[in-house]
Formats: sequence, C-alpha cells, structure tokens
Amino acid sequence: MIKKFKSIKESQLTITELMLPAHSNFSGKIHGGHILNLMDQIAFACASKHSSNYCVTASVNKVDFLNPIEVGELLTLKASVNYTGRTSMVVGLRVDSENIRTGETKHCNSSYFTMVAKDDDGKSTPVPGIILTCKDEIRRYARSIVRQSEGKNRTSRFSSKVFKIEDYLELLEQSNSKIEMKE
Repeated sequence: MIKKFKSIKESQLTITELMLPAHSNFSGKIHGGHILNLMDQIAFACASKHSSNYCVTASVNKVDFLNPIEVGELLTLKASVNYTGRTSMVVGLRVDSENIRTGETKHCNSSYFTMVAKDDDGKSTPVPGIILTCKDEIRRYARSIVRQSEGKNRTSRFSSKVFKIEDYLELLEQSNSKIEMKE
C-alpha cells in the first residue's frame, strides 16, 4: 500500500563524490555537464524514493554555477522533495565542494528539478503528498507554487501569438543588440 503522505526526511538524499581529472574541462575545472549529470541522478533517486516509482525529469529551473569545482575536491549533493503535485515533485538540490586538504567548503549551485512519477506502462502516476513540519518546509513549498505560476506567465507572455514587439523596443535599445528587420 502506497502512503498518502510522506515526511520530507523519508526521501532526502546526500551523495558525496571525489572529482577526478576525467571530470575536468579544458581549463582544468570540473565540467558543468558532469555536475548536471550528478544533479539529475540524485533528483531521480530522491523523487523515486518519495514516489516509489520510476521518475523522469520534466524540467530544470535555473542552474547557476556560483564557484568553480577543482579536481581532487569532494562534491556533496543534497536533494529534498520541496513540493508535490498530483504526479510531479519539485526536488530542491544543493551542491557544495570541499577541499580535502584545507577543509574549505564552497556552495557551488542550487537548483530545482521537476520530476514526474511513471507507472509500469510509462503513464504519469499519482505521488504521495508531503508532510510540512517547519517554517522552511512551508516556505519551500510555497516558493514552488509561486515559481510554477511565474513560469506559466513567462511562457505565455512571449508566445508568438501574443508577443508585441513595440512593448520591448525600448528594452532592446538599451541592450547590446542591433535590429535590422526585413519585412
């Protein structure tokens, strides 16, 4: 029997991995694509643990690489379900690196992955809700609701059917662009 609600702690995960030379880019820093791959893996594991189902990534909300990650550092990724919809979950991620010689830690990035639970036939399937037990959990849940709403508005505002170029000409005049439209 699938639980109707689960605590956030029941599905939280942390993984730590040593960053190797094979993970580095041409400048000797850890490649962003490798970090994204690790983030997707822990988001999948966290969402699957919460939902007791296979999960797929539906979207990734903003990934800013705040600090470079060096070869030889330990990378720690933390994942937590912040929001549950009917079949989807928003998994909050935090990535920190640690220099193993000095003990210095750096916050490298945070992101939000929207994951959708799938049944054995590949159809979206309901997920348990989450039990909110403190102010931070309620804040993260509310933030996810607002982020979803803003995302829908952002997408519809720039739809080719409703976009009005005259509303944005002044904005473009102040940018590093040049308009040479061919009618």
